[in-house]
Amino acid sequence: MMKVMISMTLAFMISLLLMLLCTVISKSSIKDREKMSPFECGFDPLNSPRSPFSIQFFLIAVLFLIFDIEIAILLPIIITMKWNMTSMWILTIMSFIIILIMGLYYEWKNGVLEWSK
Repeated sequence: MMKVMISMTLAFMISLLLMLLCTVISKSSIKDREKMSPFECGFDPLNSPRSPFSIQFFLIAVLFLIFDIEIAILLPIIITMKWNMTSMWILTIMSFIIILIMGLYYEWKNGVLEWSK
């Protein structure tokens, strides 16, 4: 029982010493306030969240996600192609890519890909 009490006291003293040491070493100042403030996608967290924002950023982000998911879908297909019917996989891949290219063409014709007008 005595060993348990000694080890508990020792663990408590070590953790108390480490907390005290961290408090003494870490220096918070006014200069660190900017560094410690949250930063989210270029928005200033101290301004109003209802400020107007260009929809162009969100459309480009959606296009990026679509083509990022395309790569995540196509890479496993290429790996599994040697075990399955090749003609069926090629037909599936080609139809998938054609649908994506048609969507990209639609976005391009509607002017979504233009950064400035």
